[in-house]
Amino acid sequence: MNNFSPDYFFDLTTFAHAKLFKSCTFVWNALSLIPSYLKTLALGEIEAPVPQGTYLVNPHLISIGQGTIIEPGAYIKGPCIIGQNCSVRHGAYIRGNFIAGNECVIGHATEVKNAIMFDKAQAGHFAYLGDTILGSRVNLGAGTKCANLRLNRQNVSIYLDGSFIETNLKKFGAIIGDDSQIGCNSVTNPGTLWGKKVICYPCVNAGGYIASHQLIRSSQKAIITPL
Repeated sequence: MNNFSPDYFFDLTTFAHAKLFKSCTFVWNALSLIPSYLKTLALGEIEAPVPQGTYLVNPHLISIGQGTIIEPGAYIKGPCIIGQNCSVRHGAYIRGNFIAGNECVIGHATEVKNAIMFDKAQAGHFAYLGDTILGSRVNLGAGTKCANLRLNRQNVSIYLDGSFIETNLKKFGAIIGDDSQIGCNSVTNPGTLWGKKVICYPCVNAGGYIASHQLIRSSQKAIITPL
């Protein structure tokens, strides 16, 4: 197993959509496969109540599992599949090409597109997940943004051990491994790759490759002086 393989970031043994990753040499290859994978599924089965005030766009391309709670004001565009016992809260903005496992939270003012959430992943408040994958039990604090486009609009590359690895992706947000936690108002740079059980403090701007079982915190300190 190399440190960029899907198995390094995720336990795929229980994930319903693990076969999406089967042919991926690098974990980010899965981002390009989401649209084609969704085309292989029999979408259009909505097994949860959809209250008045919910916006479903292309409902024949939307599947929602039993026990999932959809709150009024959510916007859901297909193709997408949302598993069982999830929570899609008021103001959630699902822009298509989205896969959520079971017991996930897509919260108020959270925007997702071309993204995957493994089981029990949570983006509960004001998050942006563009071209991003969250592993099982990942929790994003309020205001977390996974930036997916470089300022110069060039393809995203990964820097490791003094050299760059080209991803051939213009849009690539973050890959966050199982059981990782990100504090409120943090921002990940395009092409972020964090392994399992990475803990990031609030209000941090970070990116790049970070191995499993690491703590990320800012060295910046607040200076308080009398007026």
